[in-house]
Amino acid sequence: MMTRGPADTVAFNVLELLASEAPVAQFEELVEGARRRCTSSEDLETLQRLKQLGLSIRTQSKRRKQREAGLSALVDTARDLAMPYDLDTLLKVITRRARLLLGVDMSYISFPDDEHGYIYIRTSDGHTSTLSVGLRLPDGSGLGSSVLASPAPFWTADYLVDERIPHSPVIDEVVRAEGLHAIMGVPLSHRTRPFGVLYVADRNVRHFTTDEIALMSSLGDLAGVAIEKARLLDQSTATVSALELQSSRTEAGLQEVRELSDIHHLLISLALSGGDPHALGREASRQLDAGVRVYAFDGTLLATAGELPRPDEDTVVSATMDAHAAHSPIRLPGGLWAAPISAGTANLGTLLLRPALPQSDRGEQISRLVAQAMAVPLLLESNRAATAVGHVRDELLDELLSNQQRPPQQLALRARRLGIDLSTPHVLVIARPEGEARGKVATWASLYAHRMGGLKRVDNGRAVLLLPGTDPGAAARAVSEELTSLLGHPVTVSAAGPASDPTSVFHSYHEALRYLDAMTSLGAVGRSASARELGFIGVLLADNHDVEGFIDSTIGPVLDYDQQRLTELARTLDAYFETGNSPTYASQKLHVHPNTVARRLERISELLGPEWQKPERAFEIQLALKLSRIRRILLDRTPRSAEDGTADHGG
Repeated sequence: MMTRGPADTVAFNVLELLASEAPVAQFEELVEGARRRCTSSEDLETLQRLKQLGLSIRTQSKRRKQREAGLSALVDTARDLAMPYDLDTLLKVITRRARLLLGVDMSYISFPDDEHGYIYIRTSDGHTSTLSVGLRLPDGSGLGSSVLASPAPFWTADYLVDERIPHSPVIDEVVRAEGLHAIMGVPLSHRTRPFGVLYVADRNVRHFTTDEIALMSSLGDLAGVAIEKARLLDQSTATVSALELQSSRTEAGLQEVRELSDIHHLLISLALSGGDPHALGREASRQLDAGVRVYAFDGTLLATAGELPRPDEDTVVSATMDAHAAHSPIRLPGGLWAAPISAGTANLGTLLLRPALPQSDRGEQISRLVAQAMAVPLLLESNRAATAVGHVRDELLDELLSNQQRPPQQLALRARRLGIDLSTPHVLVIARPEGEARGKVATWASLYAHRMGGLKRVDNGRAVLLLPGTDPGAAARAVSEELTSLLGHPVTVSAAGPASDPTSVFHSYHEALRYLDAMTSLGAVGRSASARELGFIGVLLADNHDVEGFIDSTIGPVLDYDQQRLTELARTLDAYFETGNSPTYASQKLHVHPNTVARRLERISELLGPEWQKPERAFEIQLALKLSRIRRILLDRTPRSAEDGTADHGG
């Protein structure tokens, strides 16, 4: 049997310690025991060498086991990351796995915000303060900026004292609050492009080994792929959700289209089978749960059904004009829709409709299909006669304004058949919009002429109206106010008359045209005027040269005052103007005291208004004084017998 020496015994014992994975202290005790037994220096040196070899083998074995455990954990992590997570859940899994993988106190992930120029902490695990998640870090500072710049792993055993790192007060504050020392960051990349940083941190000073750094790098690579996959999954999920929503909306829209198509088919069938506007209105109201009102082209109410308050006349006129000008349904306040009822270019009427649940898109479709159905009976039956009468009335005004008129008696007879008596006073009004509104003007003119019991004609964008009345100025003002309000821009209106026979209608028309041209030349567009408003210009342009009317409208109150009180206000006015508007010189010419002239001028201001001395008004007053004086002289020279028709002509 072989005898073992001390060295052999120690070697055998080292092997036993290695086999039992004994702690390092037992290796030291083995050598110390041999030293106490007074082992020779040569054997002690051998024993020391055996101990070092044993510890080296133990360390390598431990590292191998750690590496195997790390790789096994990394495989488990890869398997875990392969599961379908949304992005936020995945980031939490990654930070938790990183803590377990390296046995550290904290782990977190940051992403750069290139648009705003900073880095923000997206998620964190193991944090003890509220300063980390959502924290915005200045770009170009901190450990993460070095990781993204390389991109490569970067670590420090003690962050706050490491001068390699570009420090920032914000980051340093968080590191102090969390009590962190050792920090390592690895890039999160997709292919070669880094898009974030994964960090692990320990609250003790720690030197990370190459195996730990390699393990974190591998985790970063796996996490980068998983994050990109999660992002794509989120995008795909959002796209699928959007497509499902769009599909649902499309299906709902198709269902609405099918329902509207069925209702449209029903209404058209009812119209073609002889249904009148009343029947169509009731059916439309029942099918669509809507209030319905149908108006003829001239504003006459033809049918009503359902709950719809009666709108005022101005609303109907405005809605009719706007709808026919747009050639499409228009939305009005209160969930109301106005749709033109037309066939080609023919204006058949207007539909007012209010669905029970007004919706912008559905309301327009409903209004359009009901208006199309209403056009059938209005075109084929009820509105045919009205349209014919409207054409006859338009033709009558065309002939009245033509240079080649029929005999007046024949025109008067035709007018009486249409309910118009040309022997009663009528005024001729011309309205010219100062803007693009031809379609609206034609629609408005038809409605206004019907409402006023007159005739209309639209020529070159101008509305020509023959209306019952004796005051052309008042008629012009009424037309101007209504049409300007409806169109929303200025309208120039002139008027002439009154006319009481077909021939005078023709002359009044050309007189109104002259007034319109004069207003344009004077720059008075957007106003209304007749001979009275135009003053002496109206006297010059009028066919009858109504001098007496001009005098009365200009200085009539002064003449009446003189006649009733036997005063000399008119004579004082003459003297005042002849002396260059000087009360003193006027008093000398009249041989009265200056105070008398002053009192008379005050009375004149009361009668003519405070602006009678303005240049334009003063000019008309002087012209009226001269015409009045000439008229008085001529009347004074006329023998009374001539006025009575009994003058002696040489007998």
